[in-house]
Amino acid sequence: MVEGRSLDEAAVALKRAHYAEETTGRFRKGGKVENCIFCRIVAGEVPSEILYQDDEVIAFRDINPQAPVHLLVVSRKHITSALQAEARDGKLLASVFEAVASLAEREDIASSGVRVVTNAGRAAGQEVPHLHFHVLGGRMMSWPPG
Repeated sequence: MVEGRSLDEAAVALKRAHYAEETTGRFRKGGKVENCIFCRIVAGEVPSEILYQDDEVIAFRDINPQAPVHLLVVSRKHITSALQAEARDGKLLASVFEAVASLAEREDIASSGVRVVTNAGRAAGQEVPHLHFHVLGGRMMSWPPG
């Protein structure tokens, strides 16, 4: 419970508050953006069940799942989207795919297949302006995705 709310309700409230504001670029110690929900989860300010973590990324379940298994792999470093990733972020991007493989095995979806998606910009469906990858599985996926 978080101040009289369940963990899920608190996460939904924080996510909605985040959607109402654009990332302003106001950074605080550690390169985190003040009003970024994912920066707050990375910092431990917002409770989340962390399923995977290393020096570069963390992973947890999406609060609005689009498949039986829907996880998010989030960079610890605040990067707005894949369009802002640079060559020096190579280790971070390698960690993303190491996390995806590990999580797919743990969630028992590796053998049936997974979809890994990142969106860049509002028109692409990016709701949180912080680099993250959706890992979806546990059902047949259609194409095109939407």
